[in-house]
Amino acid sequence: QAQLEESGGGYVEAGGSLTLSCIASGDKNSRIVMGWFRQAPGKEREFVAGTSWTGGATFYADSVEGRFTISRDNAKSSVYLQMGNLKPEDSAVYYCAARRGTGVRTTPNEYHSWGQGTQVTVSS
Repeated sequence: QAQLEESGGGYVEAGGSLTLSCIASGDKNSRIVMGWFRQAPGKEREFVAGTSWTGGATFYADSVEGRFTISRDNAKSSVYLQMGNLKPEDSAVYYCAARRGTGVRTTPNEYHSWGQGTQVTVSS
């Protein structure tokens, strides 16, 4: 299974931007679907965005569609989440996740590898 490590979280004012990065190691099979999830205090972990192993197909939660962009660079074993026009309700711990398979899934239990998470805080 892949080991995942996120970076790039931080504190930003509403309307600002952040880019999260996730680097995978330990799994030489690049044919893994990658996803970003987030979890705010007292809430369940929710799907944010996902990308197929080629990067050719991407999916987003309705709440971030048009503001966030997921991309991946298989040569660098990395996936990115560009977040724009951030809102206070985007504040959460963001997790990178990986699953073997042919399609993006939006439920956390379909992903077998998780990073430790990176905190994103958006002030109003």
